[in-house]
Amino acid sequence: MDSIEPEQTPFAAVTAQTSKFTRQYQAYLDKSTPYVPYRWIGTFGLLLVFFVRIFVAQGWYIVAYSLGIYLLNLFLAFLQPKFDPSNEAIDNDMEDGTAGGLPTRQDEEFRPFIRRLPEFKFWHSATRAILIGFVCTWFTIFDVPVFWPVLVVYWLILFTLTMRRQIQHMIKYRYVPFSFGKAKYNKNSS
Repeated sequence: MDSIEPEQTPFAAVTAQTSKFTRQYQAYLDKSTPYVPYRWIGTFGLLLVFFVRIFVAQGWYIVAYSLGIYLLNLFLAFLQPKFDPSNEAIDNDMEDGTAGGLPTRQDEEFRPFIRRLPEFKFWHSATRAILIGFVCTWFTIFDVPVFWPVLVVYWLILFTLTMRRQIQHMIKYRYVPFSFGKAKYNKNSS
């Protein structure tokens, strides 16, 4: 006997296609994970194309400003530790200012630097934001007339103040979010 299959509803068909697309997209993301320099070169190339589009079109400055603020926010999250040492100092009621640093004695616990925003998520979010910003430059509804030098100056002031605060935080709690320049040890040393 032939079994009669129930007809597939339009919602189920869309869900199946979306699920298939999501799996394929995730597979491509997984394949791109080890190619860090190439991913970032592609992202910076995309950012360059975005800026050329803004320069040639002479508009969409508010889109570029919004993208700049979002990328600055991502960068700050990339620089910050997942577990903020200043919060731990308050939680532990340590008032002498030594909380949160790297261990200086043999009996202190070593806690490695763990980013609040991992590199891959930083790259993925930045690339996606640049693509969305680029798409927005093709719609006139997003071309809000503004005096762009004010936005540039305001963004530079915001960047300077937030980076100064972040650098002071890094100095106060003695952490370096980058691995270059740090000592590397051989695994097979005897």
